[in-house]
Amino acid sequence: HSAEAFPIAPRTAATAISTTVRTNSNMQSTDEKHILNRITPDEVSLEIKDPVDPTALQQAKAIMEELMDGDYVGASQLMAVAKRLGDIPDDGTSYTVSKDACRAAFDGLTDVERSALVNIHGRVKAFAEAQRRSVSDIEVDIPGGKAGHTVSPCSAAGCYAPGGRYPLPSSVIMTAVTARAAGCETVVLASPRPAKITMAAAHIADVDTFLCVGGAQAIGAMAYGIAPTDGVEIPRCDVICGPGNKWVTAAKSIVNGKCGIDMLAGPSEVLVICDDTANPKVVAADLIAQAEHDVVARAILLSTSDEVIEQVDMAVKLQIAALPEPNKSTALQALKQSFAVKCDTIEHCVRISDDIAPEHLEIQTENAMQVGKDCKNYGGLFVGEHAAEVLGDYGAGPNHTLPTGGTGRYTGGLSVFNFLRIRTWMRVDDKAASQGMVNDSIVMARLEGLEGHARAAECRSTQDSKE
Repeated sequence: HSAEAFPIAPRTAATAISTTVRTNSNMQSTDEKHILNRITPDEVSLEIKDPVDPTALQQAKAIMEELMDGDYVGASQLMAVAKRLGDIPDDGTSYTVSKDACRAAFDGLTDVERSALVNIHGRVKAFAEAQRRSVSDIEVDIPGGKAGHTVSPCSAAGCYAPGGRYPLPSSVIMTAVTARAAGCETVVLASPRPAKITMAAAHIADVDTFLCVGGAQAIGAMAYGIAPTDGVEIPRCDVICGPGNKWVTAAKSIVNGKCGIDMLAGPSEVLVICDDTANPKVVAADLIAQAEHDVVARAILLSTSDEVIEQVDMAVKLQIAALPEPNKSTALQALKQSFAVKCDTIEHCVRISDDIAPEHLEIQTENAMQVGKDCKNYGGLFVGEHAAEVLGDYGAGPNHTLPTGGTGRYTGGLSVFNFLRIRTWMRVDDKAASQGMVNDSIVMARLEGLEGHARAAECRSTQDSKE
């Protein structure tokens, strides 16, 4: 179940709502002529879906039960499950990758590969550190004293990166570097059958422990830990993040509450708003780039120009024909649930986009920055022709793990804030000056019927009979 033997949506999170159409007849009638299905604005609607596959959930629960040895995951149990599911060869002796092996992988890269990895790491690290600096401890006056909050990282972060035939070293950077920038003392990475580039990414991201297992077994090991007396110690992670297949998503839903999670992974999506100033070839390339993620990925085009939609459609046909396999077949399948909508105005495009709340939102119009500011709901915003979504995928700075399926209406992408705790405190130094606050608390406690609360407040009153 851990084998990521198919393209997944690596930069997605928290899918709860998917965009669909009210009728399939319109979409099917355009298939012979257009590669992008044509629908009207009225045909765009929202369909609520559970992000967790029920079969995968039952399988993940069974794996979790098999792994446990008391309060921890047992090392021998983890090895048995990992070997059975193909994470580790039958003759394998360890469920971790050593730091020396990761360093050797980094040193073994070509100069071009190493330079790209170093550059991407640097940009993601700089952005995450800037995020961390944006929130700080505060202190304010209260009656008779002070109150404030402190900002502190969780102790241990668990990061998941897909492996197998479709390794995603960029996800190693996006998760582990962000956790480290937040200040996490320990960073654990899990990725099955890691490629050399994944190991190299683990080295530059300064990962403490690298689990070479995947699926539900990896999530279980990071959530419950492995005791130091039972093998290589894996701490119980306070937060687990990162994209994965349906068993990873199911397992994250199981451990949520035992530890924190970032989001529940779902199909990747891009929505492009464009007018007659857009470059159809560029728009087509961006739609294809999203479609090749997964057969259930979605590429959506909203435009004020019928001519541009037609030109984009033609460009998609030409460009997709030149893709290698399996990318071509994957993209073609994904485009079956993708669509284009002709809108009367850019404002109309914005309204539909806000209803969809796409994971990636590209603006390729006149006054693109202003149009972007008018949009309210999205995971990540990419403004102008040159701000390709793929640049965000590969380390412009902002994180590529973003909310999908409409959840951008209430949440954002992975960031240092996923690993930070805002903890409040208060102190009263002047009892007399605090009496207004004390009296208010007594009144409110009795209004709520909580006499014990009222009496606890009265103990702080200067009118307390005991004084």
